[in-house]
Amino acid sequence: MRRTIPLAAAAMLAMTSLAAAAEIEVKMLNRGTEGVMVFEPALVRAEPGDTVKFVATDKGHNAETIKGMLPDGATAFAGKNGEDVSVKFEQPGVYGIKCLPHYGMGMVAMVVVGTPGNLDQAKAVPQTGKAKQVFATLFAKLDAGKTAEAGK
Repeated sequence: MRRTIPLAAAAMLAMTSLAAAAEIEVKMLNRGTEGVMVFEPALVRAEPGDTVKFVATDKGHNAETIKGMLPDGATAFAGKNGEDVSVKFEQPGVYGIKCLPHYGMGMVAMVVVGTPGNLDQAKAVPQTGKAKQVFATLFAKLDAGKTAEAGK
């Protein structure tokens, strides 16, 4: 009987840590609240172990990492065009995400996992077209959030 209690407690702890991981949904849209060819939301905050599901709400989109815009040790990914893709984010940091067919139109997103240790590296990655403007807005929102948290 004594062995049962510690085993049950260990099982409960394991289930609690599994339940703590979240799944966050990001829609890939032709038209959203922020304009055309967008990820919604475009800025996602997650914790290590959380999963982000990029949903092909409108067909013709994919989600993939942008070279240089992911933390050291993180694995790049590229979803297929027109299909949902779920990605478990383990490494803390900033991840730049793009829809390859609509990147030049500014269809980009940012996933920030835990503490973004690679923020300066991510900001230094050159962007083109409207993607450059969208990332500037996303970095400004991220910076504004950090300022608000520091004031608490």
